[in-house]
Amino acid sequence: MYRITKPLNHNAVLAFDVDEGREYLVVDKGVGFGRKPGERVECLGRPETVQLYLLSEVDGSRGASRELLERIDPEILDVAEDIYQDACAAFGPVDQNMLLPLADHLAFAVARVRGGGALSNPLTEDIRALFPQEFDVAGRGVRELERRVGVTLGDDETGLVALHVHSALDSSHVEQAMQIAQLTRACIESVERITGMSIDVRSMDYMRLMTHVKYMATRILNGERLTIDVNDTIRSSAPESYRTAAAVCAEMERTLSMSVSELEVGYLAMHIARVAGER
Repeated sequence: MYRITKPLNHNAVLAFDVDEGREYLVVDKGVGFGRKPGERVECLGRPETVQLYLLSEVDGSRGASRELLERIDPEILDVAEDIYQDACAAFGPVDQNMLLPLADHLAFAVARVRGGGALSNPLTEDIRALFPQEFDVAGRGVRELERRVGVTLGDDETGLVALHVHSALDSSHVEQAMQIAQLTRACIESVERITGMSIDVRSMDYMRLMTHVKYMATRILNGERLTIDVNDTIRSSAPESYRTAAAVCAEMERTLSMSVSELEVGYLAMHIARVAGER
């Protein structure tokens, strides 16, 4: 048995499960239509499509979930739900707890734009390259937000929404996804600086290098280690790339104050050698 505590719009209500003693955000098409506060119902939504979010477990960055829902425009909440469903369609199961932090983020971004603020995200192109499917999902959501509330957020904000989507896929936090993007950009810049070359960002070898650095950064942050040693082979076949990779890994160690496995050097050198033509 549910007691409606607050209808938000036609597709979302706050409801208290009287048997569990817990309050939920309930999202489904038409679930809020005609509902009134205090109304008691046996069930809400359709079992195959309804989404239940336990409010005490889905806090955002600017307040508890119940407080967030009091101030978020229901249209923005709808868009956040659309992004969640789009992500599920694109990737399969996605962490439900992305919804309210994402809605909070979108609401804050809309308020900032309406107030004349402009966001600059220097990692936008890196996020687009590292997480292309997430960026596509985010882009569709940002365009839908523009249609509904008349605010254009642009590619820089789309990149940050993509990080929310990505973090919901691998159970990491948005902050770690941003850190991975920052490390990847720093690594690429180090390769260009040390070698003196400008890498063609449109090349397949560049995309392979970006992908490798992304997973290398993830392994380092998560304390995971490679098990196969290719260092001797790469050191002899591509010595310049090996020296570059060793220098880049040393810089990453200093930046993170974390140990970088020596085995990472050989694999990074392989990708640098492709980009540099030292094969």
